[in-house]
Amino acid sequence: MAGTKGSKYYNVFLNYEINLKDVGGYKVLDYEGFKLLTEIDSLRSIVAAATEMKISYRKAWGIINRVESKLGFPLVVKQRGGAEGGHTFLSDEGRQLVDGYVELAQQFDYSISEIARKFFRKINN
Repeated sequence: MAGTKGSKYYNVFLNYEINLKDVGGYKVLDYEGFKLLTEIDSLRSIVAAATEMKISYRKAWGIINRVESKLGFPLVVKQRGGAEGGHTFLSDEGRQLVDGYVELAQQFDYSISEIARKFFRKINN
């Protein structure tokens, strides 16, 4: 919240999003892509991850293919078949990217909350 009840900006919130862009300013990876990779890591399935996120399998693969193409390395590794069916895992690079993003997001959240607190304190006076 941006202040105490009754202050001018009580119902106003600061929002931000972390995106990776290329040198031309085009999106490489955004929150949706990071969320997809996190769900794949957790569920070991692109189908299950897409279902959890309420996006189509085709869209999920489109996100993965676009990001892999921009970055130049695979983010996921598919393992076919077996008695329990196939699984999808993050590649080593995919794991590093997700782990780095989680750490970055935590640091951003902490820093932004401190900055926002100062900002709203200043404008609510």
